[in-house]
This record gives sequence, structure tokens and C-alpha cells, in this order.
Amino acid sequence: MNRGILSLLLASGLALQGQAPLKIGVINCATGTQAPIGEYMSNGYKLALEDLLKKGIKVELVIEDDTGKPQVSMSAMEKLVTRDRVAAVVGPYSSACANAVSKLAEKYKVPLLVPVASKEDITRQNQKFVFRLSATTEDYASILISMAQKLGQPKTMAILNENTDFGTSGAKSAKAYAAQVGIQVVAEEAYASGSPDYRSTLAKVKGLKPDLVFMVSYVADGILLMRQAREVGLQPQAFLGAGAGFASSEFAREQAISSHVFSSTQWTTDVSWPGAKDFGKRYKAKFGKDEVPYHAANAYASMMVMVETAAKAGGDREKTRAALREGTWNGIMGPVRFVDYNGYTNQNRHQMLVEQIQNGKHETVWPPEYGTKKPVYPFRWK
Repeated sequence: MNRGILSLLLASGLALQGQAPLKIGVINCATGTQAPIGEYMSNGYKLALEDLLKKGIKVELVIEDDTGKPQVSMSAMEKLVTRDRVAAVVGPYSSACANAVSKLAEKYKVPLLVPVASKEDITRQNQKFVFRLSATTEDYASILISMAQKLGQPKTMAILNENTDFGTSGAKSAKAYAAQVGIQVVAEEAYASGSPDYRSTLAKVKGLKPDLVFMVSYVADGILLMRQAREVGLQPQAFLGAGAGFASSEFAREQAISSHVFSSTQWTTDVSWPGAKDFGKRYKAKFGKDEVPYHAANAYASMMVMVETAAKAGGDREKTRAALREGTWNGIMGPVRFVDYNGYTNQNRHQMLVEQIQNGKHETVWPPEYGTKKPVYPFRWK
């Protein structure tokens, strides 16, 4: 496991002189199959540190690479809490890792803020020290399916998901929401991440002629699924991607197979939330990117919320937990407040969006009040 310590000693006048920096743990996936998304999040943290510098907050980030594996993530959490004695932790990325780490946060009574992971169970275990800024898989499914119902008249849906915590949770949420709105699920196909060939599964789904194909996958599998869907001639009214790989620029660049695929997302550069457009411009300029993934925005907002809260609490873990519980924020992710509802604890009720890949780029298409492009529906291969 690669481990690095990124320190920013931020001086802001005599009031801060001699103070020890606030120590915050970060668990991220710098290596492994999820490394591209880990890079997005790392970039978001870097921009947050720039803004914390302007606020005069002394910060020391202690960063652990979990390689996308729950056991490694748990070891990282143990080290951060017991050896490095951080005031709080931000991360990890994947649902499997975040779910595993959350139990340790509760055990050691250290505040954990989950930026992106969406598995419902993460904040459904009545854990007092676990907070989540991002939306849940329930939200990912409902925004996509409700949009499809308004654009067309789908009656049936097939679900394709990887058999990870994220994939299983996303599929379960999609099936439940479909039942609520009267859409029949005609196929549920789970697969092992990294499989070399999905054509037999896709051919089976094609034979059922679903109106919608709902997919939950990280980027490598998402690209392969769409390539082989084209090969077998699977053409529903819409391909619906539950964020993750389908929201990545790597997927969008594969225009032959990604064009007009929908993806639920938590943030775009088009939203009017305070500072969002400026964040998008800064990200593109600093990192030389054409697109700004929602993962970066989630990471940025989570770091800002956690550090500012912990700083005001003097690094005390219990006081930080209480302040997170009581606080409200309004920034690039819109209003943030950690509340209890529908079995969730310390969960932010975040507004989801839908993007569609048009001309090799993600364009905001839903809800209409946030959209800058009109959705293309139904789906046709280029």
C-alpha cells in the first residue's frame, strides 16, 4: 500500500502562529482499477486545500491508498486513527470500502465523511460518527427512471450490475423503484467485475426486448459492456448508467459506444449552486481537463465541510461529530445538511442530475431547470 503525507502549513497572522496543524485523514484509491476516479478526488482535495489556505487554516492531510480493496481500506483506517491520531477522516471512494471503514469509525468514535460512495447501507446502520455528503443508490435510480418515463413510455427494464456492494445496492434500488412506478423488470444479471466477455448475457437481454437497460458499473466494465451491446445489437429506448464509470471522461471519449448514454450524476458545471461554475473553471485550468467529474466536486465539498468543522471544534472528535450533526452549508454541491430520514442517519439529501453523452461530452439534460441541452430519446446507435 502506497502512503504519502501531504502537509500544508497555512500561516494567517499572529493568531495562528505556533498552533499545530489540524490532522485530517484521507483514504483514496490512488492505484488499482479505480485509480482514475481516485485522481479526480485527489484533484478536488487539492483545490480545497487552496481555499483553506485562503481561510488561514493549518492542515496536515495524512493520505492512505486503499487500492480499492476493503481490507486495505480498513487497515488504512486503523493506522490513521490509532497511529496518526487524526481528528477526522474523509473517504474512501468505493461503496465496499466505505461500508467496511464506517464500522471502524463508529468503533473508534472518529468522524468519517463519505464523499461519493452511494450504497444505501452505509448510512442505514444508525452510526453516530458516519456522515455522507453524496446521494444514495436509491437517488441514482429514481432520477434516471423517472426521467425516462417523462421522455417515453417504457414498460419493461433489464438490470445489469457488477456483483460488488455498489453494483448490488444500485440494482436493488432500481428494481424497487421500478416496482413503485409500474415498470416490469424482465432481467436481472449480475456479473463479476473484470470479466472478459459479456456477450452471452447481453444476447439474452436482447431477446427479452427491454425498453430500458439500467447499468451499474465502474469504467472499464462499462466500456466493454457497451462495446459488446453494440456487437449483439441490443438497442433499448435508453441505456441508463448509474453514475460511476458512465460519468467518467474515459467512458465519454469512446464515442462509438457512449453516445446518447444517460448517466445519473451528483454535480455538473451547469448548476447554479454557489461557486460551482468557478470550481469548474479552476479545475479545467489547473489540471488541463475538458470535463469536471462530479467525484472531484464531492471530494472538494467534503474536505471543506470536514476541515472547517473540525478546525472550529479544535480537532476534538466528539465536538466535530456534534458540529457536523448540527451544521448547515451551502456551496458548490448546493445545500448540505446531515439529517435522519427513511432509515438513514446523518445523510445529506442531495439533488441528483442526469447527463447524456453528446458529441463525446457529458451534457446536463435533466431536470429541465438545470439542463443546458435537450435529451436525445430514444436511443439509436451512431
